[in-house]
Amino acid sequence: MLKRRNRQTVPTERFAEHWYVGDGMYSDGMNFALDYYNSYVIQPYLATILEAVGKKERRYNRYLLNLDKISKRYAEIQERLINTDGSYPVIGRSIAYRGGAFHHLADVASRRALPESLSPAQVRGALTAVIRKTLEAPSSFTKNGWLNIGLYGHQPDAADFYITTGSLYLCSAIFLPLGLPESDPFWSAPPAPWTAVKAWSGQNFPADHALDLH
Repeated sequence: MLKRRNRQTVPTERFAEHWYVGDGMYSDGMNFALDYYNSYVIQPYLATILEAVGKKERRYNRYLLNLDKISKRYAEIQERLINTDGSYPVIGRSIAYRGGAFHHLADVASRRALPESLSPAQVRGALTAVIRKTLEAPSSFTKNGWLNIGLYGHQPDAADFYITTGSLYLCSAIFLPLGLPESDPFWSAPPAPWTAVKAWSGQNFPADHALDLH
């Protein structure tokens, strides 16, 4: 006989109730690792799951307010990770996913759910810089037009054991805002500098503050 699973085993509740570690980030299981998995999969898919389930039942509604705050805070962190030239810290596993590291920021922009601290135009500029940095590097593609393993060109030693050519196309997640109409401010607003550009060109920029949910 099939038995109903203990609700504590549901992954969504694991993240919401047990794996949030603070300041806009979840751990990927019991132990926290400093990588881009909050962006590769965790936060974009949590948002998608809760949105889909919310159309059918209210089971997870109690998580929505905190998830929105967490999502916006992590979007702020992601935007600040993007350097003036589109580079970003080379940390954690799966770094060969290239621009997939900013799946979350692209997803929040495409949902029109950016925090007030980030304008769509500055996010557009930051994501564009990442795309150019990671895809316009010499030897990024094979002679047949497929992506090479690497972050900036062909760097096979950057791959984890599970990385294949197909894996690399997670980078396409950074293009999610292409789903927005050209009239949307993400596309129509004049260019705007992102935080790193402001900071390293002597412009004024807002201080950063951690998220406290209590």
